[in-house]
This record gives sequence, C-alpha cells and structure tokens, in this order.
Amino acid sequence: MKLVVLIISLFVLVPVTDTEKSLDWHTDLEKAKKIAGSEKKNILVYFTGSDWCGPCIQLKKDLFETSEFQELSSEYVLVYIDIPRNKDLVSKNQMEHNKAVFSKLNKKGVFPLFVALDRKGNVLDEYSGYSMNGEIGYHLDFLKRNQ
Repeated sequence: MKLVVLIISLFVLVPVTDTEKSLDWHTDLEKAKKIAGSEKKNILVYFTGSDWCGPCIQLKKDLFETSEFQELSSEYVLVYIDIPRNKDLVSKNQMEHNKAVFSKLNKKGVFPLFVALDRKGNVLDEYSGYSMNGEIGYHLDFLKRNQ
C-alpha cells in the first residue's frame, strides 16, 4: 500500500512542462500547404536522417524539446522529412514522398536542414547544420526571422 501511495504522489508532484507537449509534425507537404493557407502560416520543413545523422539526433534533443522552439514553431505548419537508412522506419510511399521533397528542396543534400516556405510553398530561407555543442540560438533566430 505504501508503494502505491508513493507512486501516485510522484505523479502528482512532478509538474508537466511546456517542453513535454508534442509537436504537430506533418509528413505530407501538399497537405501542409493547404493547412498553411487556411491558417495563414508559413511552413517549416525539417530534413533529417533520424537513424544515422548524429547532428540531427542531437538537434532533436537540444532544440525540439525547448520551450522556445515550442513557442516559435507554433507559428508554423511543421513538416518532417526523414531519409533514414533503415527502410523499416517509414513506409515505401512515405519514402517516395520524402525523396521527391528532398530532391526539390534540399538540392545540396545536407542534414539537418530547415527550409522556411511561404504558405504557397515558395522558399523564403534555409538553415543547415548543427555543431552539437548545445548552441541553438542560430536555429531560433532562423525561426523568428521567417515567421
């Protein structure tokens, strides 16, 4: 009984933070354009190699879980384009879609890459890379600049 009370009290005493909210990532760029048009928001496309790109994996921890990113990203329609090496991580159709978007918007083939689009899908700006040192200011500035 004491164990049950202890476990319940831990859940009550541990506050839920803003950074624990899940981000609403879309995986279909065309659907994201429709949403962006109706919500009058720009689009943020994120290119990642989720299972092999070290900077991508670290950036996910260092940036996406911050309250600053949560707040700034709410001004965008988010699109997640993953090009994993493990083909089981995405469906065949999703991989075909991701590769098509990749060839159109990531011509240099860099990871990680953020591309800001207007609601019609026109490129506004892009920012690539992450030095894995915890410095995310440049990424946050990019988001502020392209809202």
